[in-house]
Amino acid sequence: MKSVTIYTGPLCNFCDAAKRLLARNNAEYKEINIATTDGAIDEMIKKANGRRTVPQIFFDDQHIGGYDDIRALEKENKLQELLK
Repeated sequence: MKSVTIYTGPLCNFCDAAKRLLARNNAEYKEINIATTDGAIDEMIKKANGRRTVPQIFFDDQHIGGYDDIRALEKENKLQELLK
C-alpha cells in the first residue's frame, strides 16, 4: 500500500471528512498540521503546485488534490486501485 500524507489545518471540516474517507478505505496516513508544524505551509504549497487550501493529499509523491478530488476517486471506484 502507498504511503499517504495529508496536510490539514485547524477547524477544517474538509480535512476531517478526508481523514474519515481514508479510514473508511483502510488507508493509514501521516497527518501534517500546517498550523503546528514549522515550514509545513511552504512545503505543502510547493508540493501541491501552488495550491494553498487544506486538505492536500498525497499518495507517495503523487499529488491527489483536496477532499473533492479524493471523494470523486472513491465515487468512481478508483481510490482502492490508486492506494495499492
